[in-house]
Amino acid sequence: DQGDFAGSEQEMIRTHLSGYPQAIDAGVLSIMASFSSWNGVKHSGNETILTDVLRGPLGFDGFVVSDWNAQGQLPGCSNESCALAFNAGIDMFMAPDSWKPLFASTLAQVKSGEIPMARLDEAVRRILRVKVKTGLFNDSRPVEGHLNELGSPAHRALAREAVRKSLVLLKNEGSVLPIRSGARVLVAGHADDIGQASGGWTLTWQGTGNSNADFPNGQSIWGGIREAVAAGGGQATLSPDGAFTQKPDVAIVVFGETPYAEFQGDVDTLDFLPTEPLETLKRLKAAGIPTVSVFLSGRPMWTNPEINASDAFVAAWLPGTEGGGIADVLVGDAAGKPRNDFTGTLSFSWPKTARGEPLNVGQPGYDPQFAYGYGLTYARTARVGALSEDSGVVGSGSNLDRYFVDGRFVAPWSLMLRDAGGEFRLGAEKSGASPRGGVSARATDGAGQESARALTFSQGGGQAIIAAQAVDLTRQSNGEMAIAFRYRVDARARGPVFLTLGAGSVDISSLINAAPVGEWRTLKVRLSCLRDRGADIAAVDQPWGLRANADFAVTVEDIRLASNEGDAVCPTQ
Repeated sequence: DQGDFAGSEQEMIRTHLSGYPQAIDAGVLSIMASFSSWNGVKHSGNETILTDVLRGPLGFDGFVVSDWNAQGQLPGCSNESCALAFNAGIDMFMAPDSWKPLFASTLAQVKSGEIPMARLDEAVRRILRVKVKTGLFNDSRPVEGHLNELGSPAHRALAREAVRKSLVLLKNEGSVLPIRSGARVLVAGHADDIGQASGGWTLTWQGTGNSNADFPNGQSIWGGIREAVAAGGGQATLSPDGAFTQKPDVAIVVFGETPYAEFQGDVDTLDFLPTEPLETLKRLKAAGIPTVSVFLSGRPMWTNPEINASDAFVAAWLPGTEGGGIADVLVGDAAGKPRNDFTGTLSFSWPKTARGEPLNVGQPGYDPQFAYGYGLTYARTARVGALSEDSGVVGSGSNLDRYFVDGRFVAPWSLMLRDAGGEFRLGAEKSGASPRGGVSARATDGAGQESARALTFSQGGGQAIIAAQAVDLTRQSNGEMAIAFRYRVDARARGPVFLTLGAGSVDISSLINAAPVGEWRTLKVRLSCLRDRGADIAAVDQPWGLRANADFAVTVEDIRLASNEGDAVCPTQ
């Protein structure tokens, strides 16, 4: 995504061609041109690749679709007009929010001759050919409208089998797995969150904002474990924080990456940063309880501390809606014998350090924690022992999307209070004020204990800003991400209130004034809106701020970048 391969055609073939000939020879009928480039030329405008190569030696006869508004990234083009991409070989534009003006401009370009009529006929013919080949026009065997096949028992059974067969057992000391179905089992962490188990590109773009109710036919990991344990006469208890009153025989802790799609998942290192799961594992281990970690992720990550604190560690990837597939393998019968064995092996090497290099088999210095193809089974065991907890990286690096979460400013971000007398940056303090008292902040309760900050602006006003070293949010603004935060008006503003991002600002007074005092609400403002109001999106060192010049009191929490699910706004001034 957005990569630029610098090198000759032969170098690109050696590095990137593998997979394409096999897919085309197998009959694939559509190919998407990505946002990426070759020697600085975007693929979506590169006739050499899209036409000469793809239609020539590779023999592709389906249609090519562009990526999301990719035409707008080409020179001389915009989201609403781009003859260059069409002439280069794009047959279908992916233009979800710009299609009407793009249709009009494309039609005008055909009429003017800028796009040859033969090229338009060619694109239409390719798309119709694919529809014919897939049976869309076959009245005797229609493929549309069979909604009963969505989530059918046969499809769910296949998905559950995929979960079962893809689990990779990295560690199993003392044969803590399989768990006897008649045991007393404590289930902690995010076991009852189907959204987290599904990841991004699901019901929403980034996979965020979903509850289990949004997956009415799905089963969470907790639901699968509870069902399997109950069937064997055991007792399963859900306790997200790992607390218990009656000591369990074993604890299963489910944790991992929160959902993301494409660039929102970019990380500087492979270090798994959240500390709560490790703290839970250590508390359980100190209590003498055998611990089983179920790690949810879209990739291998450096988790040595968590592996050390676990008796068993399972890489479960993203099992989605079929959490029962995990219980099929982890929970045995009443005698503790396996109902299903592990069959999954690592399709990518597991890192020994958070640097994650080198991780490809055959590279000089290849030395992973768990090699490509590694995977234990109940029949094939091995002792892992204590792993090094030196991550190999210094500092926490940049954080593009989480600023103030669970009552903490996520490193490297911090809160700065500014007025006409200067500024005061809060370090470990939970309260403070700007030099002339124009704005003050204190910790207070929100969704959790001290999870929020109460901001009070006085006459003369000031600005509360989250700040750190500059980061580049250009891709996030192209993808229509939004600055989001929860807020509660505690005292109405006696003057205008602005949301700021660097030098950009939007007047949110009307939204603030419309909110009832004392009621929690969420506000999302599109990054592109703040970009158009003066923010330098390529160098953001202050991703969020509130500015008021008169008395005003508001409490805020959960400040982050979030996907625009049709609920982000661009306030008018």
